[in-house]
Amino acid sequence: MSTMITLGSTGITTNRNGFGALPIQRADMATAVHILRKAFDGGFTFFDTSRVYSDSEEKLGNAFSGMRDKIFIATKTFARTPEQFWPSLETSLATLKTHYIDIYQFHMPDQCYKPGDGTGMYECMLEAKKQGKIRHIGLTNHKIGIAQECIASGLYETLQYPFNYLSLEKEIDLVRQCKAANMGFIAMKALSGGLITDSAAAYAFIAQYDHVLPIWGIQRESELGEFLSYMQNPPQMTLERKAVIEKDRRELIGEFCRGCGYCMPCPAGIEINNCARMSLLIRRSPSANHLTQSAQEKMMKIEDCLECGECMTKCPYGLNTPELLKKNLVDYKRILAGEVKIN
Repeated sequence: MSTMITLGSTGITTNRNGFGALPIQRADMATAVHILRKAFDGGFTFFDTSRVYSDSEEKLGNAFSGMRDKIFIATKTFARTPEQFWPSLETSLATLKTHYIDIYQFHMPDQCYKPGDGTGMYECMLEAKKQGKIRHIGLTNHKIGIAQECIASGLYETLQYPFNYLSLEKEIDLVRQCKAANMGFIAMKALSGGLITDSAAAYAFIAQYDHVLPIWGIQRESELGEFLSYMQNPPQMTLERKAVIEKDRRELIGEFCRGCGYCMPCPAGIEINNCARMSLLIRRSPSANHLTQSAQEKMMKIEDCLECGECMTKCPYGLNTPELLKKNLVDYKRILAGEVKIN
């Protein structure tokens, strides 16, 4: 099995391990730069970040200054108007210490931007490409309808979308559509936000799709080591890994919160994207952090739910979020009371 992948019509060829730099914003500058350089030394060449990931772009800029031709950088703009687009792009170029971005992505747009749609947004991308400030145009999303429209439009060279072995058939079909359209597919949430705890099984599943590049969210050096080991010894799909995947799909697929955050902010101040999946997180990735005073206070905020239903209207997965929140709070209280044991 090849460890290299080409992202569709972009021609970008990189190792099947991509570096997702959202979590790196939580590390201090020296630690982040050390991890990023160690990732590069170990074989990582594709790094994905965003203008809205606090100082993530700055950390990439400091780590890779003077070696721009050795890596690929994908970043994102949350701009919704041309007036926001240009300052966002110029800030990204400055913080990344580069004069161009390999893939510039619309970050979770609520529509498929097209030439002549009245927004001027796609025209901004074309002008930025003409000026040599970006090389390829992509988007990220969680809404399947927008993703499908963008694939069908033929206007985008990459799609970044959640994809892992818990994905539904309609989401797997998106991957097939990108393949047919010669469009690169960048898989975010390859570990489903921490719900998938076997990264080797996650890697082996995604490796079945030769045009999909997973970006692993890495914050600590110990996490990096796991994926560096896959550079030389990529996990194969074995009977044991198939069994892990089948078991997890039986237990998890369907009505669970993916943690995408589209429902946020909550009018009652509830941290929905974590609280609505706490039962799964605390069992699959046991951590003392889930039981701290701060964590307990966040979970108890569920009692302030206004039952307004706003979160349900925003959920791209059609979940009954208030009901999920209530179930998670009941379970959490049982864990605190010692009625339920976790590993």
